[in-house]
Amino acid sequence: MRAAKSLAGFAAGIIFAIGLGISEMTRPDKIKNFLDIAGNWDPSLLFVMGGAVGVSFIVFRLTRGRAKPMLGDNFLEPSRTQIDGRLVGGAVLFGAGWGLSGFCPGPAVTALATGLPQVLVFVMGMGLGMIGYRLVTQGSAAPAGAVTGQSATAGASAAAVTEDTCG
Repeated sequence: MRAAKSLAGFAAGIIFAIGLGISEMTRPDKIKNFLDIAGNWDPSLLFVMGGAVGVSFIVFRLTRGRAKPMLGDNFLEPSRTQIDGRLVGGAVLFGAGWGLSGFCPGPAVTALATGLPQVLVFVMGMGLGMIGYRLVTQGSAAPAGAVTGQSATAGASAAAVTEDTCG
């Protein structure tokens, strides 16, 4: 079962990376032009988002009646569903970073293959931000909406892939 999970995760990652490359979401100018509605607007990423929403809609409908996932013991869902200051603050910080840099985590990691210095700087900053957050919140209760339980890392990875992931 562990090998199947690893293989499924690897395959999902490869498919995700290929999709990011095809959609050009690894190019900051593509993202910035999408966000520049009043200027040089490029609406093509609406198709990427539409595809992601469509696939998610179908998959969530297909898994809704299942007692457990095919490769897991249980579905990992957020423990909290309330909109609070931490959620809004995180969303604002994420959006500002995405708009200013043209990168978000998934495409930035994929874009590391380009070797561009700005990608490396972004990923290093992202890593430092993650470390800083962990240091600041260490010892406190799990963050709002955190996936808790036996496989929090796998849950966070799955959430990153199945959620928005900037696409």
